[in-house]
Amino acid sequence: MKPLLLPLLFIATTLTAQPLIIRAARVIDGRGHVTEDAAVVVEGSKILRIVPNAKTLKNVTIDLGDKTIMPGGIDTHVHIGWHFDAKDGRSHDDETDRNETPQESVLYAAENAMRTLEGGITTVQSLGAPVDKPLRDAIARGTLPGPRILTAIEPIFDDKLSPEAMRAAVDKLASEGADVVKVFASQSIRNGGAPTMSQEQMDAICGEAKKLHLRVAVHAHGPESVRRAVLAGCTSIEHGALIGQTELDLMAEHGTYFDPNIDLVFRNYFENKSHYLGIGSYTEEGFAQMKLAVPKALHVFQLALATPRLKVVFGTDAVAGSHGRNFQELEYRVTTGGQKPIDAITSATSLAAESLGLGDRVGTIAAGYEADLIAVDGDPLRDINALSHVSFVMKGGKVVIR
Repeated sequence: MKPLLLPLLFIATTLTAQPLIIRAARVIDGRGHVTEDAAVVVEGSKILRIVPNAKTLKNVTIDLGDKTIMPGGIDTHVHIGWHFDAKDGRSHDDETDRNETPQESVLYAAENAMRTLEGGITTVQSLGAPVDKPLRDAIARGTLPGPRILTAIEPIFDDKLSPEAMRAAVDKLASEGADVVKVFASQSIRNGGAPTMSQEQMDAICGEAKKLHLRVAVHAHGPESVRRAVLAGCTSIEHGALIGQTELDLMAEHGTYFDPNIDLVFRNYFENKSHYLGIGSYTEEGFAQMKLAVPKALHVFQLALATPRLKVVFGTDAVAGSHGRNFQELEYRVTTGGQKPIDAITSATSLAAESLGLGDRVGTIAAGYEADLIAVDGDPLRDINALSHVSFVMKGGKVVIR
């Protein structure tokens, strides 16, 4: 990890006393608009305006040359606490008990958060583990550098619970301060992805969450689990690797956000197979099932892009080994999936923010929005791989990386 903490403290305290003028070759606003030769003016934690023809400006605070400024990335699906144990290199996830202290767990999560921020992601939704909550709150206090975190705290996965017990589980999450409810409505792709929750159970969960003004993100791979979740009124479908046009049309009709995780999660598992193999469903057969799912997930994504009114957002399902690499998913969506670069960037900024209920706060470079800004080398609209070269990060008006 880069030694960034001292520069962070120095820049944050010395550059935020007066408005900052940050100039670059171009500004992508997160809503599909590009301004060439522009500057973003920031006061405190907020954006004041975009200024065109910035070469004529005097008193530019930070000149980023030929770089591109865009909103900080928003990843709607991560597991910020997953890591590889220092002793044996094995994966430590939300469910695996490997005799780790809570203090160790939160420090690993803090490391992942910093890597994620360094990679240009300034907001994440972590779906979810108890360690997310203290990390979320520490970052919100300004105690630790990291992306803004929304968390499910603990997912609902027990398909033997009655509808009444499901509603009680949602109530408990709300009382504990969860930002979102995460539900496992199907098996893992490694186990075939069959549905696990009934329509009555999904109706109970999503209905109770709606009463409490909580969103619901649903892990669902196959047609029936997706259909039940959408009809229950969930907010987003996560994965959906085994669905078809019928389910995509249903999501579009109901305004359900679709978060396909089609590359990074698979590639990371294959690259780090030895760290996972033998844990739970991470068997040779499970890895074989993931291999089979890769082209299926890509096909679903391509169908989704062609589905009118379907809101496809950016999420990676980042786990141990992939934190900080989040934008690799977006690059794959463009280079292999065929998505237009400007649409891919919008999916990871304003549209992702909208899906998290933050559309009026982050994900857009406009007056009054949080000054979450990144800069990448070159022009990602010409070469999306520029997203791998993040050289400037500002979160809430404070420069984190320069």
